[in-house]
Amino acid sequence: MNSEINLLSTNSYDYHLPKELIAQTPIEKRSDSRLLVLNRENGQLKDDHFYHIMNYLNSGDTIVLNDSKVMPARLIGEKIDTHGHIELLLLKNVKGDQWKVLAKPARRLHEETEISFGDGRLKAQVIQELGEGEFLVIFSYKGIFLEILNQLGEMPLPPYIKEKLTNKDRYQTVYAKNWGSAAAPTAGLHWTKDLLKQVQKKGVNLAYLTLHVGLGTFRPVNSDNVKEHHMHSEYYILNEKTAKLINETKAQGHRIIANGTTVVRTLETIARNNHGKIMPTSGYTDIFIYPGFNWQAVDALITNFHLPKSTLVMLVSSFASREQILNAYQHAIKQKYRFFSFGDAMFIE
Repeated sequence: MNSEINLLSTNSYDYHLPKELIAQTPIEKRSDSRLLVLNRENGQLKDDHFYHIMNYLNSGDTIVLNDSKVMPARLIGEKIDTHGHIELLLLKNVKGDQWKVLAKPARRLHEETEISFGDGRLKAQVIQELGEGEFLVIFSYKGIFLEILNQLGEMPLPPYIKEKLTNKDRYQTVYAKNWGSAAAPTAGLHWTKDLLKQVQKKGVNLAYLTLHVGLGTFRPVNSDNVKEHHMHSEYYILNEKTAKLINETKAQGHRIIANGTTVVRTLETIARNNHGKIMPTSGYTDIFIYPGFNWQAVDALITNFHLPKSTLVMLVSSFASREQILNAYQHAIKQKYRFFSFGDAMFIE
């Protein structure tokens, strides 16, 4: 009983991370990042590099990747009437040119407030105040919205990254295709196009799904009891081709390798809704995975190192065990691995 209570305590997923190990910039070559391999059967750890990932993959395995593309969703502009500085973060496209946004400073905005970006090339008018710094706005512009956003917007980097990103593409995966994320599915940042080709040459399948990562992914767990935390919701799409490939891989006794926690959340949501099968579908998931969860879809996991006491540390502690994960993290700290979004990777088999 004590161990169960322990696993439901948020403090059980805490660890001390020296600040200098939080990666502030991407490594020069994506696949040069380090790779810590954790064997769940015996708890053994192995230090390696991501460019050796194919050594841990078998012919017939399927790697599932999230092809969502990060929008440069941070816009810096000014109020048209007072020229006061305003920052908007695009959260969700409601319909047409209407967006739900997070504003800073929120106190400067009211209904009908107009904001200008890029010398008026893009304008926003507040339609409704939603509370907690969130607003509904409508954009006006000439041309194509995403092209203008690409020119004027900045990448919405996580709060623990203080350095400015000089190359926007480094916060995108090389296979990113479908615009919609407010944060990168960072476990995919280690792949190069060449490495993906090498993996396929070995007989490993690549499958794609889309889950648009929301900013809720950085939201801390404020409750002492894990069960009391309210998860954010994210939109996913999985097509027929991917569903067929995953089910065939399973039927043939091969592994489904989730590239990142966003893929895990999508696959386990769909499997839970369809008696363990993966079906072509779309929808919203607010699944919360922590120790005690019944895994049905994923056999191995590629992931980065996650924040202390976060829902993602709880997820990986459910896939391996809390002891194995915290032991692996202590090893990584000793060996000076780089942590979080621009950091190194783990392969949990």
